[in-house]
Amino acid sequence: MRILLTGGSGFIGSHIALLLLERGFDVLILDSFINSSYNVIYRIENYLDNKKINSKLETVVGDIRNKKLLNNIFSDSIKEEKPIDAVIHLAGLKSVSDSLINPLHYWDVNVLGTLNLLLTMKEFECYSLIFSSSATIYGLSDTVPMAEDHKISPINPYGQTKVAIENMFHDLYNSNINFWKICSLRYFNPVGAHPSGLIGEDPIGNPNNLFPFLTQVAIGRQKLLKVFGDNWDTKDGSGIRDYIHIVDLAEGHLACIDYLNSKDACLEFINLGSGKGYSVFQIIRQFELSTGCQIPFSIQSRRDGDVAECYADISKARKLLGWTPLKSLDQICIDGWNWQMKNPNGYS
Repeated sequence: MRILLTGGSGFIGSHIALLLLERGFDVLILDSFINSSYNVIYRIENYLDNKKINSKLETVVGDIRNKKLLNNIFSDSIKEEKPIDAVIHLAGLKSVSDSLINPLHYWDVNVLGTLNLLLTMKEFECYSLIFSSSATIYGLSDTVPMAEDHKISPINPYGQTKVAIENMFHDLYNSNINFWKICSLRYFNPVGAHPSGLIGEDPIGNPNNLFPFLTQVAIGRQKLLKVFGDNWDTKDGSGIRDYIHIVDLAEGHLACIDYLNSKDACLEFINLGSGKGYSVFQIIRQFELSTGCQIPFSIQSRRDGDVAECYADISKARKLLGWTPLKSLDQICIDGWNWQMKNPNGYS
């Protein structure tokens, strides 16, 4: 199979790309590289050469809002007799805080970009799609674990764009029920890195999420970790979230491809998480135990929009995809620290 992977040079996309190539898929990455580095592509290509992997990786620099570019990608694939069999769509903007400041930009890139992609796929009769959605769509609720039928109530423009895209999938599927095969995967918190230390998470500027901030504290790029609240109604007073190893998350996409190939038509919304809740203090303690690093931290006031706990019910993913996360919190910490040590300044 040949897979079009939009946003394939990002944290999640690069791990999916590497896994696809290792399993024998040909991969065409489309990425604007606005929030990622082209060094990711070089590293993946070197990895393929060193491992003598013959799968083909191609890269196109461009924006999913460019309809002409998308048409050229699909038409050229047909001319070369290497048609695109499925699309994994990760391209988009993802900062919750930035979406509050620039909401129209998020609607433009995320929603209109996806509309462009769907129109092109329909034109070229490519009907298999895996989409990167988010647990953000569930909004403010600490009813756990969260299953796919949980109330959808996002509280920020980023989450609203994900809901709008999922609604578009509903309408599309209902109008072409005999054609489309779509899985929208609702990610919780992917963390860690590839065990080789070749690729990992390299946020631009100060990290917004706990784990990359923690590893930057460990390497000395940040002075201390901010813990937002130690008086939550949890066992140790800190907030609880669902953290899943990035390789487990990538494996979920491979399982999803197999699932789509087994169907004539389908539309599914599926959580991808660890199915477990880990507190902030638990993450800190495990990281210190796994790596031998000490993590200085300070207690801050709770942030607006936070809840005590949030983690996934992943029983649907287990049932439909035959997938289950295998990597422990200890492995998450080891692999994340290995990446940070080998790449103290990220891809720079």
